[in-house]
Amino acid sequence: MNVRRSAAVLAATVAFGTAAPAMAASPSPSPSLPSGLYGSSDPTYDGVWRQSLAIVALHRVDVEPADAAVDWLAGQQCASGAFPAFRANPAKACDAKLMVDTNSTAAAAQALSAVGGHGTAVTKAVTWLKSVQNKDGGWGYTPGGPSDANSTSVVIGALKASGDDPAKALKGANSPYDALLKLSLPCADGGAFAYQPDKKGKLTANADATAAAVVGALGQGMVSVKAGDKKNAACTDAAHPTPAGAAANGSAYLAKAVAKDGHLTSALPGSKDQPDYGNTADAVVALAVQGGPAKAREPLAWLERNSAKWAEQNGPAAYAQLILAAEAGGADPSDFGGTDLVKQLTATGPAPVKRHAITSQDDSDTSVWWMVGAGLAAGAGVGFLLSSRNKRKQP
Repeated sequence: MNVRRSAAVLAATVAFGTAAPAMAASPSPSPSLPSGLYGSSDPTYDGVWRQSLAIVALHRVDVEPADAAVDWLAGQQCASGAFPAFRANPAKACDAKLMVDTNSTAAAAQALSAVGGHGTAVTKAVTWLKSVQNKDGGWGYTPGGPSDANSTSVVIGALKASGDDPAKALKGANSPYDALLKLSLPCADGGAFAYQPDKKGKLTANADATAAAVVGALGQGMVSVKAGDKKNAACTDAAHPTPAGAAANGSAYLAKAVAKDGHLTSALPGSKDQPDYGNTADAVVALAVQGGPAKAREPLAWLERNSAKWAEQNGPAAYAQLILAAEAGGADPSDFGGTDLVKQLTATGPAPVKRHAITSQDDSDTSVWWMVGAGLAAGAGVGFLLSSRNKRKQP
């Protein structure tokens, strides 16, 4: 659920979040960009991702985005059901030159599930995701790529949002949870999750992957995430680890990682260690999902004190991450350290429309609006509505 980049951005060593070139969050998108798109920065590598996070975050706080924002996202889908990071000309059919990826597809599926009325698009996206599932039960960023914790976890979120049971999404005998368990480390190595094995098969603890995998291993996603009540006990090795046990271990690892400074730390080659705002927000969600808001209090308080400038520089996805963290951790997104995150997010795109929250998914794009209209006519009681990234070893 971090601010993400495509493989092309990774190759160019562009990093979002901590040491990134500023992604200004202007009051409205640049005239050269689609009017329904959130943010004013170049969407080539993160358009679908940031749009999806923005829509999900608004849904979580009962704000319904403008039709133009949802339509823009839906229009990015290819006939196969997959989504690219950005499709400059939606009128042109997708071809082999357009790279599609699991992260954009899974995030878009969650966002379209949240707003409702796009059941066919969501089904096509999930069907495509299942078609590119790896033999180990997981997913890589690109179809056929080695499974990684982040991609597998965001796809679990898409399956959950679509109404599918991730445990029944099998490739042979393996489920997505089996793939995550293969990426979990023993307590001697902190109980974290690795992003994916290195060329020698070695697993290295990664806080970003751990935050994503804790949520995924518990069968949750951006739309469904809710605070848990399980104890964040010390890491415990088991002869036959379960997804819940691996999630508890990963949460214990994150709790220890943020204990010293109240945040996760990241380093890029040639630069000093510095706070990792995006991954700290993800860690807040993971800690809250495992053990409840109290377990996420320290890093959430740190974000309230320190994240305003980072979010302003990094735009819609950053505001969305903070909203998701605040909502999971029991804080008020409209007064987050003195910042109204919801107002700031909505200011980066088309003005939202307040109307009754849509909680059910319908295959008909028109039936939902017919029901809303009928409700309004009947009475006045109708109201208004988280990979390929720079993988680095983290504490």
